[in-house]
Amino acid sequence: MAIHIGRRECIITLGGATAAWSLAARAQQPAMPVVGYLHIASPEPYTAMMSAFRDGLKQGGYVEGQNVLLEFRWAEGQVGRLRPLAAELARRRVNVLATGGGDEPPKAAKLESATIPIVFVTSDPVASGLVSNLNRPGGNLTGVSIFTVELGPKRLELLRELVAKSDSFAVLVDPDTTSGRVPAQEMSDAARRVGQQIEVFSARSEQEIDAAFVALVQKRPDALLVVSSPLFTNRRHQIVALANHHRIPTIYPLREYVASGGLMSYGTNIADAYRQSGVYVGRILKGEKPADLPILQPTKFDLVINLKTAKALGLQIPDRLLARADEVIE
Repeated sequence: MAIHIGRRECIITLGGATAAWSLAARAQQPAMPVVGYLHIASPEPYTAMMSAFRDGLKQGGYVEGQNVLLEFRWAEGQVGRLRPLAAELARRRVNVLATGGGDEPPKAAKLESATIPIVFVTSDPVASGLVSNLNRPGGNLTGVSIFTVELGPKRLELLRELVAKSDSFAVLVDPDTTSGRVPAQEMSDAARRVGQQIEVFSARSEQEIDAAFVALVQKRPDALLVVSSPLFTNRRHQIVALANHHRIPTIYPLREYVASGGLMSYGTNIADAYRQSGVYVGRILKGEKPADLPILQPTKFDLVINLKTAKALGLQIPDRLLARADEVIE
């Protein structure tokens, strides 16, 4: 007996076969890798850093949405949120977990997983106990050190050149960070050797930053040094506005403060540090192990000066400082 299949039935049959083949083909394709990103701050002040991180990924051939997925978790400045957010990413089984904003995010990530590769950007990973060796970090962590702690005495030296007749300096620190706890004594010793005094002021929150400035203004320091902190980077517009309002010559740890109107900065190019962390994430996605990737260390430190701010503060920048500047903002 002949079997007749109408045109409509044929189309339905072929359509069903095509759909089945498409589903089977997708099932055979490898899943797109997922990179988790854990940061202590809020996203807006770190837009440029995240762009640099994506650039680093792109150097390794990974483009968000095309062949890699990014999942961000922002703690909005609340240290207590880091551990639960890290746990979320661990449950998501991300292929790599990148972190930014100091020591606390990688510490939280490390507590949640001993197997997921973790790539950090932080100040001093050895001092903070994240790794025991810069060249062979071992375990599941590697990343970029931005050397903020060691630069305190150098920043003091630059301040002395800027404010030649200075006798006393104020230092603003976040005592909850390694970079806030470690350098205060080193800078005090450096200042004492040249007959100058340092007074340290602490701030752990937006409100404490305001209070610290009230206290330090009463001491009438000749200049101010702001020590690196994720909180301070997040609140850099607030700090710069207070320093300029009170007409205090100030040196900052990162160029981003000077771009926001600050007077002078000396430190690592933080955007490049985030880019390098993206490069490392790409290398790990291709099969390299974090234990075999040495901690990257900066080889160049940038001196950035804002002439517009100097003029507003009534300061004449010495020619020798201008000659050494890597960037002058006018």
